[in-house]
Amino acid sequence: MKGPLPQTPSFRLDGKRALVTGAGRGIGLAAAAALAEAGAEVTLAARSESEIAAAAEAIAKGARHAVLDVSDLDAVADFFGSRAPFHVLVNNAGTNRPKPLWEVSEADYDAVLDLNLKSAFFVAQGCAKALIAAGEPGTLIHMGSQMGHVGGPNRSLYCASKWALEGMNKAMALDLAPHAIRSNTIAPTFIETPLTKPMFEDEAFRASVLSKIKLGRIGSVEDLMGAVVFLASDASALMTGTSLVVDGGWTAE
Repeated sequence: MKGPLPQTPSFRLDGKRALVTGAGRGIGLAAAAALAEAGAEVTLAARSESEIAAAAEAIAKGARHAVLDVSDLDAVADFFGSRAPFHVLVNNAGTNRPKPLWEVSEADYDAVLDLNLKSAFFVAQGCAKALIAAGEPGTLIHMGSQMGHVGGPNRSLYCASKWALEGMNKAMALDLAPHAIRSNTIAPTFIETPLTKPMFEDEAFRASVLSKIKLGRIGSVEDLMGAVVFLASDASALMTGTSLVVDGGWTAE
């Protein structure tokens, strides 16, 4: 053998500042815990102070919390303008109003698209602008969905928002690459969280979901924690503008 062995890039995030939106429970809480475990200084953001304060306390490891309504764009601008730039963003806040398309109201449309897309855009913009101004590299991780790659019954709004997020991500990656800022999505299948657990009590719905997930089980938040750390770390240094699909094989056929 000639020369040294290749060295595995680090999955550690020591010295990095990370922000997770929608971090009080479920996927956001798991993402924050994973980043903290990898050494990042994590800030958990959500609208409910009591929830994120308790979450930050449970994570410990220097985790902080900040009350932020990501639908308030003035508050978003103030938030990023008053803090040191975040090297890692997990753009996780989102919502869903599943119903047949003929029952969708304008209020439903605005609720889903405004949070899942508009807020996600301006949170990402705020994070990126702060990094560019400081001349620092970073990575944006947008929480998409397998429904940003396929369709689904009763999910016209959710699919619209998540497909749009995928396009937004690709364009952001191109804009940000010259600034050494990467942008990727994670696209999970159905994940059991406090929000989704009641859905799986419907046996017919649960069976329909399991028929699509080829590995034969509903996803857990733990299934996404490795993906978050991977995209946040140097281990994914050449990845930008793409989607890490964590769907148990749903989109494989």
